[in-house]
Amino acid sequence: MRIPFMPFPLEKGKRFSNVFIWIADDLAKFFPALQTKLKQAGIEIKAREYISLALFSSFFWFCFMLFLFSFLFFALKVPKPLLYSFLISLIFLFLPFNYILLYPNFLIIKKNRDIDKNLLFAVKHLLIQIKSGIPLYDSLVSVAKSGYGVISEEFEACTKEIATGKDQIEALEAMVIKNPNLNFRRIIWQIINSLRAGADVGATLESIAKTLAQEQNVQIRKYGSQLSPLALMYLMISVILPTLGTTFIIIFATFSGTQIPPSLFILILGFLVLFQFAFLGMIKSRRPSVEI
Repeated sequence: MRIPFMPFPLEKGKRFSNVFIWIADDLAKFFPALQTKLKQAGIEIKAREYISLALFSSFFWFCFMLFLFSFLFFALKVPKPLLYSFLISLIFLFLPFNYILLYPNFLIIKKNRDIDKNLLFAVKHLLIQIKSGIPLYDSLVSVAKSGYGVISEEFEACTKEIATGKDQIEALEAMVIKNPNLNFRRIIWQIINSLRAGADVGATLESIAKTLAQEQNVQIRKYGSQLSPLALMYLMISVILPTLGTTFIIIFATFSGTQIPPSLFILILGFLVLFQFAFLGMIKSRRPSVEI
């Protein structure tokens, strides 16, 4: 896999980053949850090696940008080119390091949204299979082949472990440990408890499906109730305030004889464009990860 800001593929980057491993050993103490996040994000690498990759990437981009800006400033005959190049390059010393350390969190968020979107359908699929008299293993294989995104990938890995001789409960427990989604983990734990207790897995799945459907309905209603005040805010900031504000500025300039610089209207337009993108991003982030 490729990690953002990594100048080389992962395996080659490991070899170059070994020179920073002694620093990574000390820094790993400040990130105790990093190993768990890497496992949940699907990045099969130790925390100390991952930190050393982040350090190597930061050092690489710092040196590259320092050389690039120094050459550019010397060519443009900018005063104190080395100083300005160094100050600008410092941004690229800290930005890649922080982004690479946060990258597992982004993957986990993306994984959680994908699981939440398909979880109810996967549970109902599993319920139909179990109620039809199909064994749990064959039901898991069916879900794994049905295109439920990350859920199908998790079930596929689980069924492969079971097929190679691993105990069914142990394989399910291993899947729970490396999965970041709380709802998914809760469902698998309930299935595991039913298997251990010898209870009917179908009844457990039926109860889970009803609970999930109710939770998703609550999320949808909550999201709908948030849209009205957001729409009011959108109208106030993007329509009413710019219109009244522009009108007031023009009237004030007319009576006072003040000349309005054209850059003021460009700034207002730029603010509105940025607000539109920010508002759309906020609406998208608040939308629950469910499918109807």
